[in-house]
Amino acid sequence: MSKIKTLTTVVVTAAATTALVAASSAGAIDFKHLFSGSGQTPVGAAAAAAVVPAAAIAPLPPGAVPDYRAIVKQAGPAVVGVMVAGERQPDPNEDGPDIENDPFFRFFRGMPGFQQRGGQPHGKVPFRGQGSGFIVAADGLILTNAHVVRDAKTVTVRLVDHREFEAKVLGTDTVTDIAVLRIAAKDLPTVRLGDSDAAEVGDRVLAIGAPYGLEQTATQGIVSAKGRSLPDDTVVPFIQTDAAVNPGNSGGPLFDGSGAVIGINAQIYSQSGGFQGLSFAIPINIAMKVKDQIVATGHAQHGRLGVMIQPVNQALAESFGMTKPEGALVSKVEKGSAAAEAGIKAGDVITQVNGKPVSDAGSLSSQIGLSAPGEKVSLTLWRDHGSKTVEAKLGKAQDEKEAASNGAAEGPQLGLALRNLSRDEKRQAGVDGGLLVDDAEGAAARAGIEAGDIVLAINGKPVKGMDDIRAVLKTHPKQVALLIKRDDETLFVPVPLG
Repeated sequence: MSKIKTLTTVVVTAAATTALVAASSAGAIDFKHLFSGSGQTPVGAAAAAAVVPAAAIAPLPPGAVPDYRAIVKQAGPAVVGVMVAGERQPDPNEDGPDIENDPFFRFFRGMPGFQQRGGQPHGKVPFRGQGSGFIVAADGLILTNAHVVRDAKTVTVRLVDHREFEAKVLGTDTVTDIAVLRIAAKDLPTVRLGDSDAAEVGDRVLAIGAPYGLEQTATQGIVSAKGRSLPDDTVVPFIQTDAAVNPGNSGGPLFDGSGAVIGINAQIYSQSGGFQGLSFAIPINIAMKVKDQIVATGHAQHGRLGVMIQPVNQALAESFGMTKPEGALVSKVEKGSAAAEAGIKAGDVITQVNGKPVSDAGSLSSQIGLSAPGEKVSLTLWRDHGSKTVEAKLGKAQDEKEAASNGAAEGPQLGLALRNLSRDEKRQAGVDGGLLVDDAEGAAARAGIEAGDIVLAINGKPVKGMDDIRAVLKTHPKQVALLIKRDDETLFVPVPLG
C-alpha cells in the first residue's frame, strides 16, 4: 500500500507494502536492502540455531504497565517477514502500488470524494511486496493476511536470524483476510496465543512487524475499541488500536500486556496512506478458527442467511415502535435462502442471534458470517411492534471470485475470476449489469478475455450475477459465447470449453 494521493475523504485501506514494477522498468524494486543482514542467505539454507524465547510473562493486574522489553525479547523471534512476488493488473493512474485492485479498496468505492479513474489497463506487471507474519507452530505453520499473499507466485519467509524459506500457501480466506503458510523447518520459536474476547478498551497492546520493510519494529498503544465494523459489511469484528501500524505491518501480531497474541494487524484508517492513529486487527480467536479450517480442508466456509440489511436509526426505531435504535433491519430476503425458509420478511428487525444482542447491522454480519454453513441459529425478530423467535439453518457463503474461477463444480471450467460492479463502475462503464473480470486463465484467457473486461451476457442471456453464469455452465456446453464490453467496444467472444 502507498499514499493515496487522489482521495479527499478519509478511507479504510489494507496495511500492506506492495511495489508494482512495470514490465519495461530497468530493474525490479527490491526491499531486501531494508531488512537484510550482512550477507545473503540462500532460500531454505541452514543457518544459526533458532533463538530460544524467554519464559512466559505473567498476566498483568489491571492498570499495570507491561514490560515491553520482555515481550519483544520473548515474542520477537517468532515474528517473520513475508516477501512476495508475482504479477498484478495495474492502475494506470497510480504512481505506486495497485491500490484500486486491493481487496480492501472496495471499502471506499462509492464514498463521497472518490471517483474511480479511467478504465482498467490490459496486461499485468510484476510486483514485489513485503508484509509480516508470525509462527504459531514449531513445525513451520505461519499466519498472515490474505491480502499480503494475494496474486503472489512466490512467497518467501524471512526469520529473525536471517534464514529464508520458500513458503507454501496452505489456503487463504478473503472473507476474514486470513492466510496460512507453511515452511519446511523444525523447532521454530512460536508466539503465545491469548484470548481476544478477554481484551478490553484501554488495555495496553504492542505490535511487531515490518513497516516499510523495516522488520522487528515494535510499536505500542491501547485498545481503542472492540467489535468495530467497517464498511462493506465485513464479518470481522475488528479490534481497534492506536498502536502505530503502517504499510508492511499487515499480517503481524498484536500482543496484549502479557505478551500473548490477541490480534493480526490488517488495516489502517488514513488520508495519507500512513498511520494516523487508527489501526484495526483481526481477533486471534477468529483467526485460529479459520486457520483450523484451512489446515484441515484448504479453505474456510462461512454461514449465509440470505438477507440485505441496513442500520436502524432513531426515526426507523420510532416508526417500528422500538424503544431504541438497535438491530439490523431486513430490506430484502433472497428467494430460497435460509432467511426465506425461516419465514423472515422485509421489514423485520433482527435483534438477537442465539440470545446474543445485535447492536447494529455490522454485528449481524459478524455473527452470521463467522458461523458454519448448516448451523442452526435462533433469531429474535421485532415485527408488528412485538418480538418473535425463528430458527434458521444457515446456507453457505461463497466467494464470488472463487465460485467463478472454479466455475461450477457441476459444469466445465470457464477460468474467470469475476466480481460485481460497484454503482460508480456501472455508471462509468454505462451498463446496468454485468460482472467485472478480475483475472482470466484457462479457456477464457485462450479466447482472448482479459482482466478489466465486463461480461454482459452468456449465450445471449444477460448476466446480472454469478447465478446466471452457473446456470449455463451446469448444462455442460462445449462452447459459450460471452458478450464482452472492453473500453468503448462491445463484442462477442466464443469460449470453447472442451
